Amino acid sequence: MSSLPPPFALNSRVLAVDAPPIPEAQAWKTLYSGDAGPMIDLSQAVPSTPPPASVLKALGEAAASSEASRYGPILGDARLRAAHAAETGRIYRAELLESQVAITAGCNQAFVSVMMALAGAGDSVILPAPWYFNHRMTLDMLGIDVDILPARPEAGFVPDVEEAAYLIRPSTRAIILVSPNNPTGAVYPPNVIAAFAALCRARSIALVLDETYRDFLAPGAPPHRLFQAVDWGDTLISLYSFSKAHAIPGHRLGAVMASSAVITELAKWLDCIQICPARAAQGVIARAITEERDWRLAQADDLAQRAEATRQAFARLNGWSLVTAGAYFAFVRHPYEDARAVDVARRLALEAGVLALPGSYFGPGQEQHLRFAFANVDSKTIAEIPHRIAMLT
Repeated sequence: MSSLPPPFALNSRVLAVDAPPIPEAQAWKTLYSGDAGPMIDLSQAVPSTPPPASVLKALGEAAASSEASRYGPILGDARLRAAHAAETGRIYRAELLESQVAITAGCNQAFVSVMMALAGAGDSVILPAPWYFNHRMTLDMLGIDVDILPARPEAGFVPDVEEAAYLIRPSTRAIILVSPNNPTGAVYPPNVIAAFAALCRARSIALVLDETYRDFLAPGAPPHRLFQAVDWGDTLISLYSFSKAHAIPGHRLGAVMASSAVITELAKWLDCIQICPARAAQGVIARAITEERDWRLAQADDLAQRAEATRQAFARLNGWSLVTAGAYFAFVRHPYEDARAVDVARRLALEAGVLALPGSYFGPGQEQHLRFAFANVDSKTIAEIPHRIAMLT
């Protein structure tokens, strides 16, 4: 097949966006000699433990059913919508409704559809940097302007609400937060999230809060108390992914929680994008939300142990500094002051067999950082990282 561009024009906004970055990093694996040992792949965040055998069995049975072959409701099957509302309400100690939930094909689609519902070309949003690169790619391709809110390492990569206030302008439609954060692993304190919500409420803009990794927080107090306000839907739009918590990224299930009025409008975009989310996994996950809660808690505990193992590993390295670690990720400062992050990451892959992502994939000002997805491997493998990194010449 020809790789030449077609004779017709493509959307200039799409052409202006760089290709997805993870394949570039993944390609380095093909150049690795294997001398340092098996490749330790800490690039794309992937659950390293499969779902419970009972869930895998149920997924197979559901996929083989005739019902899964038919169209479903635009906003997702009622059982999963209700189960997600109930579980979110349990975690956040609030009463939430099925009508406030839309099921999507993963959290990426949740974000795309919400952005299309909130803003058009020429409107703007506030996005902390470093950012999840798919978020920035989406905004650029939609023609939505981005005002960058720096999240600084000296503040643990937690953005400042007062700085955000200065960025709001007439075209601003939303502030976007991700907590626990991808790429940094930073967990935003409840009072910080509350302050952002108060700012958004005062300025009549939306707070879009991506909580994909909420299930990997330590048990206890809710991550925030926004849902406890009767009128939370006037400000908050919450995004979620079933992929990580239930270890089913290939089944592409995510969710949006918003006011019933916003969900009704969101259905217009979802009908055009997906018609309905894939059917097979929805009923299985609706049951697993309660039936496999202990399994998920055990996974969260295991990931907390891996996070601690990662902190200990980098504490043994001279020059390397782990800035933040949480949920799935560690954001680490490398010691090569004049080197580009992509060059350091490439060397790390080719010389030491450790695949991490350059900080530059996640926005400007990140050349000194690499992202390590420690959730991909067990604690024993994590303990090998200092020895591998010491191999760099």
